[in-house]
Amino acid sequence: MKNAENRIPEEIAPEVLELASRYYADYTQSYSPSQLVAAGQEVDIPAEFIQKAIQEVQAKREQQQQQQKRLAHLRQRLLLIGAGIIAVLTLWSAWTYNSLQSSNARVEAAWAQVENQLQRRADLIPNLVSVTQAYAKQEKELVSLLVQSRQAYLQAATANEKAAATVQINQAIDRFQDYAVANPQLRSSELFTNLQYELAGTENRLAVERMRYNQAVQVYNQKIQSFPNLLVARPFGFEKKPFFQAANTDVPKIPSE
Repeated sequence: MKNAENRIPEEIAPEVLELASRYYADYTQSYSPSQLVAAGQEVDIPAEFIQKAIQEVQAKREQQQQQQKRLAHLRQRLLLIGAGIIAVLTLWSAWTYNSLQSSNARVEAAWAQVENQLQRRADLIPNLVSVTQAYAKQEKELVSLLVQSRQAYLQAATANEKAAATVQINQAIDRFQDYAVANPQLRSSELFTNLQYELAGTENRLAVERMRYNQAVQVYNQKIQSFPNLLVARPFGFEKKPFFQAANTDVPKIPSE
């Protein structure tokens, strides 16, 4: 039992035997230089040629091994470079996506401000209706046009629908302005004057917000259409946004006292 500590554990015995068999196979399938010289003498090959051949073959094998090492090192470097490129592209894609998303958010925020002014103008319609009914009860067609234009805007859900409804509101307000010009009694009333101030202020604010919105849209559209941003924009569904064109750029004039 004195040599118990030198015993090989059973779980590694198969691996030891396999490795030993491989070493033995390599040994039995190899030759010493003296054996090769002896074999060469049997076929009348001088010993110096055997030695020279051994050196050349060994040098060739060593060169092949060095080349294999270089190739393995090159493959490792290429893998590292490839991993680095993928990491850079991933970071760039994330940064570009966040940039596009930020531009998209600015467009939506700008459009929200435009909508606020459109809603403000639509909310003035009932006042226009009241004035019209107070000074021109017979103008039922004008009242109906004002009411319908506001209702169309309130029912609009998308930006395109609201833009179309805005055209109706513009037409209704223009019709009201034309009627006011032809009706001195209405034009001279204090209520009409106050409405004109509100309409003028709303139109001015709307013009400013429309300009800001269009500027945000221009920046956003340039980003998603430029290379290489479009490589990220298209797969993630960033689409070109329309500009908001003013159907009526006339600001109501404030009546002079």
